Amino acid sequence: MDITKTDEKTVETAPEPKTEGSSEVEAATEATVERDAQAEPADDASDDDSLEDDSLDDDELAAETSTGVGVGAGGAAVVSAALGAVALTGTWTGKVVSERETLMGQISSQSAPPAQQISEIYGDAWHSTALVNGVFALLALVTAVLVLVLARPDRPVWVRAVALGGAVLGGLGLLLSVGTYFDLFLSLPTTGS
Repeated sequence: MDITKTDEKTVETAPEPKTEGSSEVEAATEATVERDAQAEPADDASDDDSLEDDSLDDDELAAETSTGVGVGAGGAAVVSAALGAVALTGTWTGKVVSERETLMGQISSQSAPPAQQISEIYGDAWHSTALVNGVFALLALVTAVLVLVLARPDRPVWVRAVALGGAVLGGLGLLLSVGTYFDLFLSLPTTGS
């Protein structure tokens, strides 16, 4: 790089006349320059702390991972409540299985006595519906119990509440299904002779 000295004279410009608006602008500019000067050391300090922040990033990553597990637990709790409600109200699958058992009973009992016809046409369909609903109730109960057992204290309260609701619905659905399957609540109709 070549450095040479020149003898050229610089022309100085005359200062501009000051007005009220320009003095306010200059004051604001000076305040901004002072704030920037004060902020620069803080920026330098934050560069030194950036090495310490790297270790915090690992902690934040672990917290985000555990939050993902919390979302999974919340989803499982909602699924258990939904399965419990489905077990109480019945499912499309249970209806299909019931209709199939009814049809199979009609085919196999065309020349059977009336008691056997009732058992094969209506009883088998009733029991198969109870069995399907019982499976859904058992799934709800197992899912809810897993969420409750694996729930940590840092999980949101709503996760435990929904899981508890799913467990209650699943347990109730399981009791009703077992009672229906074994004819504890209502028995099959009997023939007069």
